[in-house]
Amino acid sequence: QVQLVESGGRLVQAGDSLRLSCAASGRTFSTYAMGWFRQAPGKEREFVAAISVSAGNTYYTNSVKGRFTISRDNAKNTVYLQMNSLKPEDTAVYYCAAARPSMPYYSGSRTYYDYWGQGTQVTVSS
Repeated sequence: QVQLVESGGRLVQAGDSLRLSCAASGRTFSTYAMGWFRQAPGKEREFVAAISVSAGNTYYTNSVKGRFTISRDNAKNTVYLQMNSLKPEDTAVYYCAAARPSMPYYSGSRTYYDYWGQGTQVTVSS
């Protein structure tokens, strides 16, 4: 089992940068693909980015391509989301999640993610 704890969310202004972290417990972190999702008020939780076990492959939803970067440090059991050029529409609760790499986690579907963190709030003011 994997327990995930996100951190780094806060209030920022449009155009600012922010880095989210997700710390995982357990010795099996390096065997899971990882993803970031977000949920804005009144909206469905949506896929943001994903990264393979070895970090050799990354995937992004179109709205964040070129602005967000997902990375991981398996030695630290941590996955990151670097967010640049933030926009008010990026305001949401951000969740990290873990998926078995044999599943099509890169499709963006929540179905393939087994473990979830509690979320961290990111608010971007205009």
